[in-house]
Amino acid sequence: MKSTQASLRLCQEANETFHTDQPNLPECFQLSVLSWLPSIYLWAVSPIYLFYLKRNNKGYIMMSIMNRFKTVFGLLLWIVCWADLFYTFHELRQGLSQPPIYFITPLVLGMTMLLATFLIQFERLRGVQSSGVLLIFWFLSVLCAIVPFRSKILQASSQVRILTDKLRFTTFYFYFGMVVCELILCCFNEKPPLFSNVNPCPESTAGFLSKLTFWWFTSLAIKGYKMPLESKDLWSLNHRDTSKVMVPKLLKEWEKEQAKAKSSPEEVEVLLSNQKSAPRQPSFLRALIKAFGPYFLIGSAYKLLQDIITFVNPQLLRLLIAFTKQKGAPDWWGYTLAMAMFFTALLQTLILHHQFQYCFVAGMNVRTAVIGAIYRKSLVITNAAKRSSTVGEVVNLMSVDAQRFMDLTAFLNMLWSAPLQIMLALYFLWQNLGPSVLAGVAVMVMLIPFNAVIAMKTRAYQVEQMQYKDARIKLMNEILNGIKVLKLYAWENSFKEKVLAIRQKELNVLRKTAYLGALSTMAWTSAPFLVALTTFAVYVTVDENNVLDAEKAFVSLSLFNILRFPLNMLPQVISSMVQASVSLKRVQNFLSHDELDPDSVDRKSSATVANGKFTWAKEDPPVLHNINVMVPQGSLLAVVGHVGCGKSSLISALLGEMEKVEGDVSIRGSVAYVPQQAWIQNATLRDNILFGRPYNEQKYRCVLDACALTPDLQVLPGGDMTEIGEKGINLSGGQRQRVSLARALYSDADVYLLDDPLSAVDAHVSKHIFDNLIGPEGVLKGKTRILVTHGISFLPQVDNIMVMVDGRVSEMGSYQELLKQNGAFAEFLRNYSFDDIVEEDEDLLEDQELFPDDALSNHADMVDNEPVINEAKRNFMRYWKYLNGILSVKTKVYLEYVKAVGPLLSVLICFLYGCQSAAAIGANIWLSQWTNDASRNQTQENVHMRVGVYAALGIAQGILVMISSFTLAMGNIGAARKLHFNLLENKVHTPQSFFDTTPIGRIINRFSKDIYIIDEALPATVLMFLGTFFVSLSTMIVIISSTPIFAVVIAPLAFVYIFVQRFYVATSRQLKRLESVSRSPIYSHFSETITGSSVIRAYGRHNAFVLMNDMKVDENQKSHFPGIVSNRWLGVRIEFIGNCIVLFAALFAVTGKDNLNPGLVGLSVSYALQVTMSLNWMVRMTSDLENNIVAVERVKEYSETKTEAPWEVEDKKPPSEWPMQGNVEFNDYSVRYREGLDLVLKNITLKVKGGEKIGIVGRTGAGKSSMTLCLFRLLEAAAGEITIDDVKIAEIGLHDLRSKLTIIPQEPVLFSGTLRMNLDPFEKYTDEDVWKALEHSHLQKFVSNQPAKLELECSEGGENLSVGQRQLVCLARALLRKTRILILDEATAAIDLETDDLIQSTIRTQFEDCTVFTIAHRLNTIMDYTRVLVLDKGQIAEFDTPTSLLSQRGIFYGMAKDAGLAQ
Repeated sequence: MKSTQASLRLCQEANETFHTDQPNLPECFQLSVLSWLPSIYLWAVSPIYLFYLKRNNKGYIMMSIMNRFKTVFGLLLWIVCWADLFYTFHELRQGLSQPPIYFITPLVLGMTMLLATFLIQFERLRGVQSSGVLLIFWFLSVLCAIVPFRSKILQASSQVRILTDKLRFTTFYFYFGMVVCELILCCFNEKPPLFSNVNPCPESTAGFLSKLTFWWFTSLAIKGYKMPLESKDLWSLNHRDTSKVMVPKLLKEWEKEQAKAKSSPEEVEVLLSNQKSAPRQPSFLRALIKAFGPYFLIGSAYKLLQDIITFVNPQLLRLLIAFTKQKGAPDWWGYTLAMAMFFTALLQTLILHHQFQYCFVAGMNVRTAVIGAIYRKSLVITNAAKRSSTVGEVVNLMSVDAQRFMDLTAFLNMLWSAPLQIMLALYFLWQNLGPSVLAGVAVMVMLIPFNAVIAMKTRAYQVEQMQYKDARIKLMNEILNGIKVLKLYAWENSFKEKVLAIRQKELNVLRKTAYLGALSTMAWTSAPFLVALTTFAVYVTVDENNVLDAEKAFVSLSLFNILRFPLNMLPQVISSMVQASVSLKRVQNFLSHDELDPDSVDRKSSATVANGKFTWAKEDPPVLHNINVMVPQGSLLAVVGHVGCGKSSLISALLGEMEKVEGDVSIRGSVAYVPQQAWIQNATLRDNILFGRPYNEQKYRCVLDACALTPDLQVLPGGDMTEIGEKGINLSGGQRQRVSLARALYSDADVYLLDDPLSAVDAHVSKHIFDNLIGPEGVLKGKTRILVTHGISFLPQVDNIMVMVDGRVSEMGSYQELLKQNGAFAEFLRNYSFDDIVEEDEDLLEDQELFPDDALSNHADMVDNEPVINEAKRNFMRYWKYLNGILSVKTKVYLEYVKAVGPLLSVLICFLYGCQSAAAIGANIWLSQWTNDASRNQTQENVHMRVGVYAALGIAQGILVMISSFTLAMGNIGAARKLHFNLLENKVHTPQSFFDTTPIGRIINRFSKDIYIIDEALPATVLMFLGTFFVSLSTMIVIISSTPIFAVVIAPLAFVYIFVQRFYVATSRQLKRLESVSRSPIYSHFSETITGSSVIRAYGRHNAFVLMNDMKVDENQKSHFPGIVSNRWLGVRIEFIGNCIVLFAALFAVTGKDNLNPGLVGLSVSYALQVTMSLNWMVRMTSDLENNIVAVERVKEYSETKTEAPWEVEDKKPPSEWPMQGNVEFNDYSVRYREGLDLVLKNITLKVKGGEKIGIVGRTGAGKSSMTLCLFRLLEAAAGEITIDDVKIAEIGLHDLRSKLTIIPQEPVLFSGTLRMNLDPFEKYTDEDVWKALEHSHLQKFVSNQPAKLELECSEGGENLSVGQRQLVCLARALLRKTRILILDEATAAIDLETDDLIQSTIRTQFEDCTVFTIAHRLNTIMDYTRVLVLDKGQIAEFDTPTSLLSQRGIFYGMAKDAGLAQ
């Protein structure tokens, strides 16, 4: 009985709680709910937490002082709680019966404290440095103990009741003090467990609070602000994010999928025998989900929580408005509401950003895994598969498609979260306004198809624009790769027009996209307004009693604002799903390609092929028929034959690169392979030769000598540590081939497959290499060697010769046997042997003089030798320049852009944005006036006027938005057109030296990436920036106008905002820079790998390359991860400022509630609630704007480089039939490649009469090629002059000069397009002329056999023609132009003797009366020329007829002797 009375007494105090100035909670509530809350939480969480700790052991932490304190406090708390319990028993003994709650609560609390103490120790043993679970527990305990704490003080001070139980009073204060101590201790970190790695990510050791707010990132943000970050400042990747963990995880799932797909079709076919089913494709999506789903779901759980919390604030806003209406409500309630709003917003911020963190990291992992999978696949796909996708496409899979997966993961949760948010919002709106909501929803639903149609259209346009962009970049790439040829042929204009035509189409599509964009922007800004308008209008007109008051209006508005985000996101998510599904298919198809059969070549006997039949792809006709070859161990086999007869294919077959239709191939031992086109890595020269083998000084020197590379090393700037550009750009063709040979020799293999390694080097060098390396006396004697060759002079020294004709072996045997047989081979020899070939066995004593300067080719000094170091240094310098001139540079660039847009237009755009914001504010202020009618009871009279004005203001805003988006888009497109045009115009006019010193990638980057940014990214950024800026501005204006005191808070908040923003922008820009710097090596290494995959496989370096790729990807993710975190870091801080704005807007509304009407309170707080979003976006946009505007600067920089001389000089135009005779005169002529370099040609004086044939010879680097470049003025004279038929060539326009000379260049360059276009891009000639030229250049048979005839499509770089055919196309070009002066530059290097002969005879007959300059490699081509010019170190050494030069026994004689043309 007593106890029931006691509990009644406890709970009668409900009335004391609310309606007093000193509210208090009833004691029973304090003892039950408040005490049990933390306990319930801890007991609920601990089983899951203990399970997690059992699974994740990070090593244990030593006992620290702090840990001891925590434990002691925990035990004391337990004692304190149970002291209460025993005291209650004691009272019971005394006959004072207490209600049961006095037994239960201390018992439960004591148990809980024991559990907490156990957790403290268990965590220490499991290496947890800071515990979130316990932190939340102590925080809850303190929070729940504050109320009894206050009420006990109130009790004591009121002194109404004499203190009954002093003991409980004291124990409670003990309890409170110790819980607070535990909370404080829990905020600090323990020492890390006993292990460590290099520069680990502080996240792993960060405390719970630090993780919650991303505080651990701050150190990097500060570092990045103070000085430029370098890659060594970045944290190493978490082990779970590395390629080593991620790629196998995905591949394991993918292999399971493939196995499933392989096993299922049989059963299916049995069931569906009537309809044949296609074999099931393995699903890449399923593999991805299995590998990365679980981690991603954690993020989804956070998202769910955040969605629910979002809806708390509108409810609090309702209470706040109600509070301002009640005149007698106590103040503390208002303050509690304001604080509650602040805390909800804060909680929402933290949860949202953790969700993003999980999703982005999952995205990053997907990217790592996809890139790794694609790379591993590309090393083993068949040639047929490789042909179906170009290198560019595969690199795209890596860059674009992997990126798409990554972008999608960030928003994937919206798929289920958006509908959820919409449903919740509608539910609360219904409660608020009843069925009238349906009108608003109807408007929203109607807007969805509108937006969807726009999105579909935009999508289609984007695809179209991508096609144009790809076409343009492809064309630009070819133009830049062949820029030298374009200049020599004076074809720039034709190609410039082609680019501009594509660009025009691209801009037209962009303009259409922009129109659509403006429409959708309008829909997106007006949507919430239209919805509110229809809802409110319907609400007030349906029923006279419906009164629109502040509560209803502003709560509804804030709910509509919540609705706006998911509705806008859904179409975006869906379209990005569509994109990702396309990417998914592409990646899946690539990963399902056929792989090379590793067993096609067995390891039984030395190099053997038995009745082999091979093809490049299963569906193609075979290329090689019944091949039978057996190369005895240690012998040398030479393979000869015409161009395109299958010599290289034979080598590929031996390597297992071709599809084996029938027969057997075997090779015993390791293989070394030298491809026809040398494959050089972008690494040091030494790394290229070692190719992953350990360095051995003596062996290395020996290899260099045998390959004649020693003299070259003396010339290279860094010796053998010289960094070689991509594709070996700073080596001459001959050097590249010799490095490739050196790699083969160093690998010390058993079988050597040499695919024509001697064609690219000079005659005397090839002799040296044959004698010292390949031949019977060379280093390789005793190894099995197969040599494809065109050089006849070596054939007598080989063991066996195999002659191939049209993919068959026509005859085989030793040199003597084949001569006796008198077959095809003997015929072949007879045509080409000049004097009986003398076998040379003299010692090469003149070895030293042989290569005095077999030096770098002309391109040597034109390339930055250390591209990597320079890049870093340049970035560093750029950064300092940026720091010093941050304002001047930036403002200058912004002004440049404004100038490109048009200054007047820019002002107009800003003005329109201002107007639109004004209209929006106007509409909302009008709404708040309207809601105040309710309190004055004048609602009915002017409903129509209220609705009308509200509608007018809103619609005005929509129209202004559209107009401003339109004008902005037009301005942006105009700017894009101008900037691209200037860039292209400048690049076509840039002198050759620029292209020789600048990597093509860098120029292409300006045309692709930077122009793309100016076309698409920059306009979007500017649009968003202006939008968010004006929204934030109008928020401030509204809040200040309703509560002026708010102005005081703005200054400190703005200061913090700018401070955070500066830190973020500085650091994020550097991270972006590091990320993009570390991204390109992935792609360049990748495209390098694809081009050299056959070499990599031949040498068995497959795994090493996979590791290299993984390292590069990890290096890239290492800078990407802090980039993700920096966004979270910024988000938490900026949103905190936004939350403060909410707090102050609410607080000031509470303090000034007596002179504020509810309408204004609603207005200012609902504005404050939506400002966080705008503030956040504004920082992002400022940062993006700063990053993107750099593109303008970069394009500008390349649009203003120095140009070459004018193409046409009007008053100096030569007569149209010039040159008539073709006399060429060099007068004391000197030239250098660039300012500050040595002269390449020194004081050359010579006269050539029209019709003379001049051969130019000399060692590599003697200046032979430079002669030709001077005639075309690709190099301008340093002194002296050249005259052609009495016209000084330096005075006339470049095109006038170049179009009157003809050249057959060293490397045959073809452009993708029709054959016809390649011969005659300006369409000056008739088809008849073209056919005639083809006939003379011996291509007529080949072309007329093609179904497309002249319209035959040449692929990029003419890949679908053999090297010889490409050379003949260049000959045809020369025949078409038929000018009086012809220059032949090393044109005969890569051709077999027969084609060589064809070209020579054509030149002799067709260019009989022309002046011909030939730069010769093979002396036999120029033995019958009028005169021979021998160059040595840039000066004329000898100049006379060949016969008299031979009799002089000078340099020329020595060269002829090496070539076997003189005794």
